[in-house]
Amino acid sequence: MTFAVPRALPLSLLAALVLAGCAEKGAAPLKEGEKPVDVASVVRQKMPASVKDRSAWAEALAKTFESQKIAPTEENICSVLAVAQQESMYQSDPVVPGLNKIAWKEIDRRAESMHIPVFLVHTALKITSPNGKSYSDRLDAVKTEKQLSAIFDDFINMVPMGQTLFGSLNPVHTGGPMQVSIAFAEKHTDGYPWKIEGTVRQEVFSLRGGLWFGTYHLLNYPANYSEPLYRFADFNAGWYASRNAAFQNAVSRASGVKLALDGDLIAYGSREAGTTERAVRKLATKLDMSNSDIRRQLEKGDSLAFEKTDLYKQVFRLAEQKSGKTLPKAILPGIQLESPKITRNLTTAWFAKRVDDRRARCMGL
Repeated sequence: MTFAVPRALPLSLLAALVLAGCAEKGAAPLKEGEKPVDVASVVRQKMPASVKDRSAWAEALAKTFESQKIAPTEENICSVLAVAQQESMYQSDPVVPGLNKIAWKEIDRRAESMHIPVFLVHTALKITSPNGKSYSDRLDAVKTEKQLSAIFDDFINMVPMGQTLFGSLNPVHTGGPMQVSIAFAEKHTDGYPWKIEGTVRQEVFSLRGGLWFGTYHLLNYPANYSEPLYRFADFNAGWYASRNAAFQNAVSRASGVKLALDGDLIAYGSREAGTTERAVRKLATKLDMSNSDIRRQLEKGDSLAFEKTDLYKQVFRLAEQKSGKTLPKAILPGIQLESPKITRNLTTAWFAKRVDDRRARCMGL
């Protein structure tokens, strides 16, 4: 569960990270020797009997796999269920302990950052909201992100102070049983098989919407990974983060420059070269590439096509020559998870391994 994007980034109320805008579409087909299964039947079999709405899960996931043309395999089904179990314990709108305190703290932080007296904000929140209760009362009683998102939607749309603090951006960035990014969902609605009555944001908080967009993020992109573990890391860190972390490792071996293996190949939104790009530039002569060539090929880092670039191939060639061994093509990104809801020292690698353990147990049922 994440109140903010699940990356090692400062909490931002102004933006949400969305990766993979230009990546190729489509999930991997059935592998050789794999047999298709009946998705709904397998979901009913694998989900705990304590989950009361197993039939709704089964129907939603079957429709999701069909509409996205996801290979109907036990591994894919268990991968989705493993993420949902990790993120929400199979709840479409899970309760977040202490969410009211987190929300108030975030509002106060936002006010202070804009030099608005906190007491003015708290006074504004005492006015009656569209449901008849004050915003303050609703915030005090909030238990789920769906409820919190609705409060912020009302606050932003109805109160001038809301526009001042948040503009048009609701600070709740993820939701649903798989805690998928709402910004990601808003950019990937093509093929959605149900009629969206309200907003995409509201649809993410439904069981069917949370499963559909979460499955899209997890499985509906082509990747040459040897095991699901790396897709789980990508789910947390962004499409191709595991592949890109392995590339960074190769860059570091070839250039001698120590890099954070976080999967970020370029500094998006900036004309300045980031640390990985600067390290690659040190290899420019050996690569026989200009800085602009390097930049142009690094920009393919959010797609499968990056693996076909000369840059990708040459960097691995140089790194493996220097290391004297074959280097991995996927590495778990070294990313520290940051969120107001996280109180332990957690990483993307921890998340990926935890989910993979759940997937393995599901496969054994």
